[in-house]
Amino acid sequence: MKSDVYTRITETVLSHLEQGVRPWHKPWHADHAAGRITRPLRANGVPYRGINVLSLWMEAEANGYAAPIWITYKQAQELKAHVRKGERGSLVVYASKTTRTEIDTVTGNETERDIPFLKGYTVFNVEQVEGLPSQYYASIPRALDPVQRIASADTFFATTRATINHGGDRAYYNASQDFIQMPPFEAFKDAESYYATLAHEATHWTKHESRLNRDFGRKRWGDEGYAMEELVAELGAAFLSSDLALAQTVRTDHADYIASWIKVLNGDKHAIFTASAHAQRAADFLIGLQDQIARAA
Repeated sequence: MKSDVYTRITETVLSHLEQGVRPWHKPWHADHAAGRITRPLRANGVPYRGINVLSLWMEAEANGYAAPIWITYKQAQELKAHVRKGERGSLVVYASKTTRTEIDTVTGNETERDIPFLKGYTVFNVEQVEGLPSQYYASIPRALDPVQRIASADTFFATTRATINHGGDRAYYNASQDFIQMPPFEAFKDAESYYATLAHEATHWTKHESRLNRDFGRKRWGDEGYAMEELVAELGAAFLSSDLALAQTVRTDHADYIASWIKVLNGDKHAIFTASAHAQRAADFLIGLQDQIARAA
C-alpha cells in the first residue's frame, strides 16, 4: 500500500510536469457554492490538507469536476444517496503508525519503536453521486466581488508582519536580512499576480530559523535543496492562493523550475509528499499569525 501510494501520486505529478503543466495551478475556479473555499472539501465541509489537496485537485482537473466536495461510499449511503454504477473513486491518504517490539541483540532488553506508514481510503466527487441533498450540488448564485477578495489578501499579508520592501524588478526572500523584496505593485499585470507572487515569497519567509527552521541544504540555483525549497514555496503559494480565492499565475522562470522538479521527483518518490507537508506547515504558520493578531487585539 505504502509504495503504491507514493509511486502513484508521484507518477501523476511527473506526468503533468513533463507536459509543462503545474498540476496545482488551475482547479479552484469551481462553479459551485462551496467553491468559495477552494481546497477540496470533506462531506462535513472541512478542507483536505497536504498531499490530499494536490491529489484531489489533479483528480478534479482530469475528470472535469466543478464541485470541490468529496464523499465516501458509506457517507453517500447514510445520506440516502448512491454512487453511480461504474464510477471510479479517488484515493486519499492519512498518516498512521504501528508499534513494533524489538530485542536488543547485545543486552536482550525489549524496546518499542513507532513505525509510521500511510493508510488510504476511497472518496467520490459529489458529481459522481446521485440523490444527495441539494446543497452538495448548489451553484454559485453570483460572482464574488474581486475587490473584496484582493482586500482580504492585502490584510492577510500585512497581518503576518513580515518586512516587505518594494522596488526593482525581482521578487525574492532575503534570508540573511529576513525581508521579502517585491517589484512595485504597478509592475504586475493584475492584482492577483502580485498577491500570488507574494504568497510564494511569504512561504519562503516561513523557513527562517526563528519560524519553521526549514532547511533542505539549499546552496545554489539548480541543486536539489534549492529545487525542493522552490517546490515547497510553489505548493505553499497554491494552498494560500486557494484559501484566499486568488488565481495563481505562471512565473517567467516556469520551464527551468519544472525541469529541476522533474529531476527531484524522479530521484525520490517521497519528495512530493515531503514538499506538500512542508507547504502545509508554512500555510498553517501564516494563517496562525492571523489568529495570534486577532487574539491580541
